[in-house]
Amino acid sequence: MKRIQIEIDDQTAADLAELVKRLNANAGPEPFNSHGSLTVKKLAAMLLEDAGMVISRPGSWEGSNMADVLRGHGYKA
Repeated sequence: MKRIQIEIDDQTAADLAELVKRLNANAGPEPFNSHGSLTVKKLAAMLLEDAGMVISRPGSWEGSNMADVLRGHGYKA
């Protein structure tokens, strides 16, 4: 298991905390989701897993959608 440490600005941290709050609030009483109740750390890990699927599972919806996100930022995956 690898550990990655990153720094983000205060506004991004606040935005992510609010996003996680909204995602968890809208999950419903018996949600089906891949990673359970989210924290910012779990959200980041989930998104990094999806980015890795650009390589490991390029035809999956996670991998292909993440490749689209990267293309939107100007990167060819």
